[in-house]
Amino acid sequence: MNVRWEEHGWERIAPGVGRRRLPGWDATVGLVVGEEAVLLYDTGSTLREGAEIRAQAQALCGRRVTHIALSHAHFDHVLGTAAFSGARVYGAVGLRELLLRERESVLASAVRHGVPAPEAASAVDALVVPRHPVTGEWTLDLGGRQVLLANVGPGHSGHDLALFVPGEREVVFCGDLVEESGEPQAGDDAVPARWPAALDRLLALGGEDAVYVPGHGAVVGAAFVRAQRDALAARFG
Repeated sequence: MNVRWEEHGWERIAPGVGRRRLPGWDATVGLVVGEEAVLLYDTGSTLREGAEIRAQAQALCGRRVTHIALSHAHFDHVLGTAAFSGARVYGAVGLRELLLRERESVLASAVRHGVPAPEAASAVDALVVPRHPVTGEWTLDLGGRQVLLANVGPGHSGHDLALFVPGEREVVFCGDLVEESGEPQAGDDAVPARWPAALDRLLALGGEDAVYVPGHGAVVGAAFVRAQRDALAARFG
């Protein structure tokens, strides 16, 4: 598949696999291209950002995004979802109910972090929640390649979903369970006592030679994930 990721502002990680670090909060969105389907991991912080990601994905793949996996409920990872009409949306079990219940909290968090209030309100009003809950693991066939969605949380939040992409260079999209551009953030919805175990599950998924894609920051290896796991274990006892 000969797509020029960098020309569209994306980083190619493996054949048919790439990601983009979004401006503002340095949140990552991931893209996995199969022969028949396209999976997007997270959708950005606003409808405008989601529409921009949609246009870039279309330019890269020549077709629309068909599947979306949401790593967790925080505004900078979910508020662009409504820009992807018709996509099948996956999330950790319980994420749908949380987003429906906590719309006002998501809105307040977006505004508190700098999203203009009208833009945040529009995204929350249009918010698309997952209709496909992942309890343990769910294998998706994208045509010519299979990927694995894994409910590895709780940890950073109560509903952390990872994406494992097999291949010669295996890739694990970690969401905010792993952060490289700053210290791991533990908000009110974090479950610190179980975070190290969630990182153990990520390491078991990918192994020593995989590429790990944090929710914020540069791609890392297993040693970085393990060091962050040990630091979190020490920090939270």
